[in-house]
Amino acid sequence: MTLRMPAPDLAVIDRRDEIAVALARIVSPGSVIADAERLRVYESDGLTAYRQPPMLVVLPETVEQVSQILAYCHAEGIKVVPRGAGTSLSGGALPLADAVLVSMAKFNRVLSVDFTDRLAVVQPGVTNLAVTQAVEAENFYYAPDPSSQIACTIGGNVAENSGGVHCLKYGLTTNNVLAVEVVLMDGQLARFGDGTLDSAGLDLLGIIVGSEGLLGVVTEVTVRILPRPETARALLIGFPTVVDAGQCVADVIAAGIIPAGMEMMDRLAIRAAEAFVQVGYPLDVDALLIVELDGPEVECLLLSSQIERIALANGAMNCRISQDEDERLTFWKGRKAAFPAVGRLAPDYYCMDGTIPRGRLPEVLDRMAQLSREYGLEVANVFHAGDGNLHPLILYDGNRPGELDRAEAFGSDILRLCVEVGGVLTGEHGVGVEKRDLMPTMFSEIDLAHQQRLKCAFDPQLLLNPGKVFPQLRRCAELGRVHVHNGQTRFPDLPRF
Repeated sequence: MTLRMPAPDLAVIDRRDEIAVALARIVSPGSVIADAERLRVYESDGLTAYRQPPMLVVLPETVEQVSQILAYCHAEGIKVVPRGAGTSLSGGALPLADAVLVSMAKFNRVLSVDFTDRLAVVQPGVTNLAVTQAVEAENFYYAPDPSSQIACTIGGNVAENSGGVHCLKYGLTTNNVLAVEVVLMDGQLARFGDGTLDSAGLDLLGIIVGSEGLLGVVTEVTVRILPRPETARALLIGFPTVVDAGQCVADVIAAGIIPAGMEMMDRLAIRAAEAFVQVGYPLDVDALLIVELDGPEVECLLLSSQIERIALANGAMNCRISQDEDERLTFWKGRKAAFPAVGRLAPDYYCMDGTIPRGRLPEVLDRMAQLSREYGLEVANVFHAGDGNLHPLILYDGNRPGELDRAEAFGSDILRLCVEVGGVLTGEHGVGVEKRDLMPTMFSEIDLAHQQRLKCAFDPQLLLNPGKVFPQLRRCAELGRVHVHNGQTRFPDLPRF
C-alpha cells in the first residue's frame, strides 16, 4: 500500500553524488553507502510493510563525526533519519528518498560501569541484552527487557521508550535512564541529566526519551543497573477464557501485589509457542498467564499463594509454581519465543502496540475477538498484561490483494478502541509512521501544535526524521499564527502528509 510522506526534494536528490563526497570526507573510508544493492539493507525497519531506500547511508564512529555530519546537513538543508538496529515496529527508522540515513551501528561499546553508584555508561549501538551481560559477573542486570533485547539497541530503546516483561515493577526505559548525550541538528553537543535520579532544572531528559529521533541523535546513554533479586519465582496459570485471565490480572493488581512481570497469551499463541519450543504449556486452556515474583524468598512464597487463590477465584483450570530456576526459565521460554512462533501460523503478521487501563482488559479482549470475526482475520494475543500493554498479532497473507489493507484497518480499530476506553496509542513501539495519522484520535489540534513547537525548538528547519509522529507538517513560523473561530482552533491551511 502507499504511505503518504513528505514530497521528496528533487534538488537535493540531484546533488546526491556531491553529498556523498562531502560525507566521505568526514568519516572513515567505506563508511558512506551509496550503491543501490547495499542501500536495500536499510529500506525498512521492523515494520516491513513500508519500504523506501535511503538516498545515502553514513556510519560514523565518533561523536565528532556525528556532529560534523549533522552540521553539514543542517547548513545544506538536507534531511536526516537516525537509525539504530532497525528493530522498530512503528516505522520510526523508515528512510526518505531525499534524506541521509545516519546509522549508529558502530557506537557499540560499554564505556564504563560504576557498581557503587549502580550505573553504566554505554554507546547507543550497544544491544539491550549486552548491558546485562557486561554487569552480570557482579550479579547486576539492566531491568528493561523488550522481546527483541538480543538485537535492539539502547539508542533505539531511548528513542521509543521501550519496555518489556519487567516494566510493571521496574519501569520503562525512561525510568532507567539517568543521562544522555545528544547531537542536535545543527551539530551542537548537549547533555541532559547528570547521572542521578533527579537532576536540577527542567526535565529535558524526559523529553528526549521517547522523542523518536525527532530532536537529536543520541551518542551516549547512562543507565541504571540493579542487583539481581535474591529469589525469582514464576506461576504458570491456565484459564478457560481470556476474559477470566484478564480479570485475574486486574484483581492481582487491585490486591496491592506488584509482580515483576505479568504476561498473557491466548489459545492461538499458546499452541504456536508450544509447537515451537515444546515447554509443556497446557493446550486445553484459552489463556495462559505467566506471573513472576522476585525479592526475598519468604515474600515470593507468600505472594505466590495469594496469587494462586486469586487465580482460582477467577476460574483458573490449573496453576503451576516454579520449583527451581530451570523451571522458571522453562515457563518463560515459550513466551520469549512467541513472536517467532506465531510467524509459523501465516505468511505475515502485523504486530500491534497499544495500552489500556488494566480494569478494561476483559472488555477490550472481548471486543477484539468481535473485530477479528468482522475482519475475517485471526489475531494472536501476546502482551504485557500487568501494565495493559497489548501486542495483538494480526495474521494475514500479503500476497492476497487487499489483505494487508484489511489487517491495517483492523489494527487501526484496535488502537481506536484503546483510546476509547481511556488508554493510549502506544506503550513502547512509538508512533513513527504506523500510528501517525491516528494521533488526532488522542490529541487535539492544540495538543499537537504544542508538541510541534517543542520539535521546532530543537529543529526549526524540520530536517530531523520528518514525516514521523505528526499527521500534519506545519512550518515552525506558522505555528504562532493560530486563532480561534467559533470556539475552534484554526491554523493556516498546509498540506498533509
